[in-house]
Amino acid sequence: MVWTGTWVSDRLGIELAGDDELRGLLGLALRRNPKRAHLLVSGVLGKHVPQLPSVVHGHGVTLGRRVRALLGPEEAARAVVLGYAETATALGHAVADGLETAPYLHSTRRPVASVPSAGGFEESHSHATSHLLLPEDPAFFDRGGEADRGPLVLVDDEFSTGNTVLNTLRELHARHPRDHYVIVALVDMRAPGDAGRLAAFAEETGARVDVVAHARGTVRLPEDVLARGLRLVEEQDGRTADPLVPCAPAVAPVRLELCWPAGLPDGGRHGFTPDHRARLREALPAMAARIVDGLGGPEQVGRVLVLGFEELMYAPLVLARALEEAGLDVRFSTTTRSPVLAVNDPGYAIRTRLAFPAHDDPADGPGERYAYNVAGGGFDTVLAVVDSAADTPALHAPGGLLAQLATAAPRVALAVVPAHTPVPRTPDRQEPPVLPAPLRGPDFSSYEPDDVGWLLQDLSAVRLEAPVEEREEAVQRGGAHYAESLPVEYQPTEEYQELYRDALAGSAARIARAVGTVTELVLAERSPRPVLVSLARAGTPVGVLMRRWARHRHGTELPHYAVSIVRGRGIDANALRWLAAHHDPADVVFVDGWTGKGAITRELADALAGFPGFDPEIAVLADPGSCVRTYGTREDFLIPSACLNSTVSGLISRTVLRDDLVGPHDYHGAKFYRELSGSDVSRDFVAAVEDRFDEVADAVDQQVKEAASADRAPTWEGWAAVERISEEQGIHDVNLVKPGVGETTRVLLRRVPWKILARRGAGADLAHIRLLAEQRGVPVEERDDLPYTCVGLIHPRYTRGATGADGKAVGSA
Repeated sequence: MVWTGTWVSDRLGIELAGDDELRGLLGLALRRNPKRAHLLVSGVLGKHVPQLPSVVHGHGVTLGRRVRALLGPEEAARAVVLGYAETATALGHAVADGLETAPYLHSTRRPVASVPSAGGFEESHSHATSHLLLPEDPAFFDRGGEADRGPLVLVDDEFSTGNTVLNTLRELHARHPRDHYVIVALVDMRAPGDAGRLAAFAEETGARVDVVAHARGTVRLPEDVLARGLRLVEEQDGRTADPLVPCAPAVAPVRLELCWPAGLPDGGRHGFTPDHRARLREALPAMAARIVDGLGGPEQVGRVLVLGFEELMYAPLVLARALEEAGLDVRFSTTTRSPVLAVNDPGYAIRTRLAFPAHDDPADGPGERYAYNVAGGGFDTVLAVVDSAADTPALHAPGGLLAQLATAAPRVALAVVPAHTPVPRTPDRQEPPVLPAPLRGPDFSSYEPDDVGWLLQDLSAVRLEAPVEEREEAVQRGGAHYAESLPVEYQPTEEYQELYRDALAGSAARIARAVGTVTELVLAERSPRPVLVSLARAGTPVGVLMRRWARHRHGTELPHYAVSIVRGRGIDANALRWLAAHHDPADVVFVDGWTGKGAITRELADALAGFPGFDPEIAVLADPGSCVRTYGTREDFLIPSACLNSTVSGLISRTVLRDDLVGPHDYHGAKFYRELSGSDVSRDFVAAVEDRFDEVADAVDQQVKEAASADRAPTWEGWAAVERISEEQGIHDVNLVKPGVGETTRVLLRRVPWKILARRGAGADLAHIRLLAEQRGVPVEERDDLPYTCVGLIHPRYTRGATGADGKAVGSA
């Protein structure tokens, strides 16, 4: 067979010298990287070249057994293993498998706010240089105690110059000094001069350093290889059509449910223990069987590629290994960040390339990602395995990974592993207290118990209310946050209640249609069994209705919870902890009633930055601000639940966040207004809309069909309109402009309104707005140019009720 380094060797004069096994382990390709011309392409790593999973895993296990023999049983039992992102994450796992008793950690390029760094280092020649070490257990590197640390085993795919390993050794030895290090690689390709630097480190520190590799050799490079390599890449780019399909259509892959064991980490990004290894081994046969069944049985699968995702290599590898043991024709490889030239020649290691945008919102910004040697590989099925942090709209978008895979194989499937979100540890290294179960009616809220679980604490016994002016004056005077108190609940007059009833009768079918549409889009595009999490409290009636639609139309009982999010303070982190412990974060869909200018949409995205796995995109009933892509309608119309406060939301107050009431391990708080039960219409509202479900079913089907082919990308038109109105009105603060019927109603019920802008001819949708404005003496100004039905303006000069982006009072003008 032709060696897969021949093409590069012939043109650039690059040579491999050393053990006979080298050419069987390595090929050559050209990097698109100004720091290094060539890439050593491993045929047994499972990164760039699809390979039998037993071969990939077996090479790592064999290295681990050699390390165990080197150390002896006692020292092996004290060892810890550290692998390198992104290429060696699975190799390090496999070495730990061979050692049997060692915990494992790999470096990562994905920061997590809740996990303090245990160090980091640079990989100077890489396209993405910085590595982070983020063990969930702060004592990971101190196994055996600080005075008696066991050996540290460092695993990389190749040991070339030794720079990366030396950077790591110096960083870790300064923090966690020990007397024995073992460097493990598939191939040791150091030049003689590089070998001396590792020996110098050992002499300097007094530590023993061993190297274990399958093969040894060197790479002989001509002096001008970098310049010649860059020219060769440019020439090839001009001659060959890169096998990219940027306009590939969006596809709906076969989505497979793995039933990943609850609480089991997806890999070693934050640590993987021998107990984790045992749990995974026990669960693998059942997960493999679910994959085969989900693909229609062995005869339907054909030749299959299990494709991992960047650092997520081990979970896809062992799934592929389980499929191989079940008798399937399986290969394994992984997507990568590395930009490499593809040349369709048997003497070149990278024959084809699929390129697609990053789909996990990487901390270092957007960029291209790649899958090599997938196209043209003769695969009947490609099973992409990603973690939940990467199961985003970008994954499913036109030109995204799934669409590109659809150009390379007749069948594409997707399996999602829940991304492990570490729980912050207290200073004594104990886990935070177990969080209580969600509150449910009738003990908390007037909804039925199954309708919603409130991830809140009950503050009903605490006096938190004050008149609107008094409350906002306190906010202004003391710099308090609006979420530290509650306004007195508005008690509607009989005339206002009659307007509410008329509005509900006239709009129930319209609301039912929007509920059906947004629910069907969530089921089709987000998850077949979503976990609805409404943003208390405006989102809660919508979440209840979406749950009712799924049950009515599909016979599916969807979990539904309500959580608190506070402008300027973020989302309830303890509620997210509870959700992550009981559900796959990838299945969580946040729900709200409507968008105004999109402030909460942005708040949620910012708040979830430290909680990987949760999708920040909100599903809303109405999106007049064009802030989201999952919505029931973009019309700005009256949603009757916006007319009232707690009496249409299960008798639950707005949420409260105050330091003397909410501790670091508490949910945010809220009150249950049992005393208002005589005025409660929460269940009546839900029933009135649910009664229209059958009536609107056909219209929902048509609307969902149209939405599937429409461009629903957010335009943020609402935000632009609010900025314009803010300047036109001389307010100069977008936080005092509340667009849309729902937000305008809130201004009149809870804040200090200045004026109302109303679209001329809006009619019944504004009847309650006009009545409230009349009762409070607020002028209503008719306009012909409003993008919303109405806009409420908070008083910009007399600042009772005027709060800024952080929830605190705006200074007086």
